[in-house]
This record gives sequence, structure tokens and C-alpha cells, in this order.
Amino acid sequence: MTSNLVSIPHSIWAADELRRAEKAAADSLGLTLFELMQRAGAAAFSVARRTYPTTQHWLILCGHGNNGGDGYVVARLAVAQGIRVTLLALESEKPLPDEASEARDAWLNAGGIIHSADIAWPADIDLIIDALLGTGLASAPQNPVASLITQANEHTAPAVALDIPSGLHAQTGAAPGAVIQAAHTITFIALKPGLLTGRARDVVGILHHDALGLETWLATQSTPITRFDASQLSHWLPPRKPTSHKGDHGKVVVIGGDHGTAGAIRMAGEAALRAGAGLVRVLTHIENINPIITARPELMVHELTATSLEESLQWADVVVIGPGLGQSEWGRQALRKTENFRKPMLWDADALNLLAINPDKRHNRILTPHPGEAARLLGCQIAEIENDRLLAARRLIQRYGGVVVLKGAGTVVADARGALGIIDAGNPGMASGGMGDVLSGIIGALLGQGLSPYDAACAGCVAHGAAADRLAAVTGTRGMLATDLFSTLVRVVNPDVIDLNHD
Repeated sequence: MTSNLVSIPHSIWAADELRRAEKAAADSLGLTLFELMQRAGAAAFSVARRTYPTTQHWLILCGHGNNGGDGYVVARLAVAQGIRVTLLALESEKPLPDEASEARDAWLNAGGIIHSADIAWPADIDLIIDALLGTGLASAPQNPVASLITQANEHTAPAVALDIPSGLHAQTGAAPGAVIQAAHTITFIALKPGLLTGRARDVVGILHHDALGLETWLATQSTPITRFDASQLSHWLPPRKPTSHKGDHGKVVVIGGDHGTAGAIRMAGEAALRAGAGLVRVLTHIENINPIITARPELMVHELTATSLEESLQWADVVVIGPGLGQSEWGRQALRKTENFRKPMLWDADALNLLAINPDKRHNRILTPHPGEAARLLGCQIAEIENDRLLAARRLIQRYGGVVVLKGAGTVVADARGALGIIDAGNPGMASGGMGDVLSGIIGALLGQGLSPYDAACAGCVAHGAAADRLAAVTGTRGMLATDLFSTLVRVVNPDVIDLNHD
């Protein structure tokens, strides 16, 4: 999703805060907002020209705001380089912002023409520049904007979006109506959450970033949201000491696997081993013991009974409960006995469904819901979760405490101290059964290796996604199985090892 051409920062700004801070940032360098707009237009033109060097006729769609002003700057620079430009602009009774008006006048003074939004598009358009709405979206686009977006999406020419694809909410990543399907997006000054979660993966395309010369000012500001990717794994997972032994790397108990769900608990257990846990004990239904031991003899597998559970809770450093647990009395009893475990634990799958029935708040627990489970935990519809994933994660923290991993494209991780992370790793191949079980095992293993619950959740999600990305680079995404990740996970959790076979 991110571009190899431009460095993408790890800090993310709330969209409203960034809009308010833009003038202060410009003032810090003695820049006017028009000068900042010129820099944005120049950065956008550079990305478009570099990415599509053979295009000859650009259609530029300008809205009635500063995003449209960026479009006017792009148009002027394109014409100066010999590119034909057809520029369509929206009409409004409200005056343009001062800097956008200045950019518009500069375009007209350079001999540019402004067409109305309802003209027929020329037949030879080979690139579309989206400068319609920017980050100010509050509701679904209305006509004529909606019809322009639809026409752009149906056109064969690729689209380059300025700051954010029009129709995508900059804070939430929701798309309440029509939204530009961009091939590339160039965002300015700082990242916004909506570029990385929600519908973003569907519509942003390759993401580019330009701070417009404000890097020094940005470095002095603190932001509560962080983008996490594979480049940070070495920070969480340093090389092991030569004298380390299995007791140093965590004793993890994985609980679950009722009738017919041996696969779920086996995948969680093996994932914990592959992510570096020293010892992994599986407590499961008696019928699952032989199949799991046969498939993975390194796992210690026992029947889940009151005695084995009590002994295992005394032995364990970390508990993972939920994969294949079911909601029968067998699973309910196990959860009741486990819920007062004092050390770090992770609840997933049916443990979450049972928690939704009997909610409580604990601070030594990681919850890993997908949107459906999150909706049950909050007593709302899935659409409400997906409309604002960051808010949903915060609401889960308020109600249940600890750390929350709200899974999906652009997984959100939150904790009770207010930390928020968005995971920039993973691909559509992960939309298959068992991936959540593997993630639970990975995070459990990292807890056992001494990471804090928040760091273990972030690092585990990144490792999970990065393992899938490495696999997809070789095999593609369709047909990816959860257990396929084991072959690449072991490389991902050893970031100090140079892999000469992976680019």
C-alpha cells in the first residue's frame, strides 16, 4: 500500500487537529498558506509525472476549497511541462478560500481555462487528478460531486488523489457514499488515520507522503496515533542472548478446542511456538490430544479438566483462551476458572462471545475481536464499528479495559492509557479461516517473551501481517492458508537475520 519512492512516517495526526495546526506550521517557517499550497501542488505534480511519465492529457477535477486550490497549482505546472489539461471546477455561492482563489487566478493568468463540471470529457484523457473534496468530508458526496466521482471510477484512465481520495473520511476511513478509486494518493504534511484503516485499502492505492518542508516542525509535535509496520520489528524483537534457554522465553497455556475444533487450538499453539515461546501447553478436549500431538509433537497437550487447568494456571506466564472454545458449559467453566488469572492473558473467539454475555473490566487482558465480535461486545451493529474503527476501539477499552486489537484491514490497537496504533501490514489473502487463531498464538508468545501487552499486541499484529505479505509476494493472495504463514513467520520474528532470498 505504501510507496517505495517516498518515506512514509510512523506518526499519524487526527484530521481535525492537522487542519487546525496547518497555519501554525506554515507560520513556523514564515510561509503563507498560499506558499504551502504551491508546495503541495508541486509535490502532487511530481508524483503524477514520475508515476505516469507518458501521459499527455490530464483531466483535473477541482472542488470549491483548498483541495481544489492544489488542483489549480497542478494544472499550471502540467501545462508548463507541455501536458494538455482539461480542468473542471465546481460552482458555489460561497467564495473560494483566499489561497485557493490565488491559485485559481494564477491558473487563469497562465492562460488556463476553467470548464463547468457538466461538460463532456474529452476522449483522449489518460490521467485524472482528483482535487475535489480533500479532508473536509462530513457526509456522503452529493451531485455533481458524486456523479464526477462515478464517472472517474468508470473511466479507463488511472486517478491520482490529492491528500485523500474524494469521498473517503480522513479521520475514520469510512466511505459514506461515492469515493474515488485512486491508483495513487499523495498526502500532505502528515498521515491521517483514514488513509490506513476502514475502506482505505480499497481506494487509496499506493500511498505517497510529502511533509512540504515542515519536517522540523512536525518533529516537535506529539501525536497519539502511530503507524506500525515491519521496519519496527527489530525494535521489539532484538537478538536473543547466546545463553538463553526455554524458560527465558515464556510458558504459554492455550485453552480451547471443543468438539470439532481441534484445528483452531492447534494453530494457536503452533503459532506461539513459531513466534518464539519457550514452552506451550495446550488444554483441549480429550478427542483432540492425539491429532494435535501427531501434527506438532513440540506442543504439550492435555485434556482440559478442573485439575489440569488449575495446575496449568499456576505454571503459566501467559494464558491464551478462546480458539475453538465454544459456548457450551465446557467452555464456560474454563473461562470462569481462567478469568481471575493475574498474569497477562489474551481472549479471542468464543471467549469474546462469552464476555459479551457477562461483561467485566480487566487490565491484564488483551481482547482481539473482529468487527462482528466487537459489535457484540458493544451491543451495536457491525456497520457502526466499521464507520469509525478508532472510536470503536476506544469504546471497547472504556468498557472492558486492558488492550484491544480491532482486527481488519488497517487493524487498530488501543490501550487504557490512550495509545492508538494502526497496523500497516497484511493483505487480502488473510481473509480465510484460522488467521485469528494464529494471531492469538503470536501475541501470546510475545507476551511470554516480556513485551508489554500493548507492545505485544502491536508487534504480534505486524509480524502476522508481515508474514502474510512475504508469502503473498511469492504465491499471491488467493488460496493462502493460515498454516502457510508458519513458513514465513519464523523469518519475520527474527529481523536480525539477513534473508538473501527475500527482496
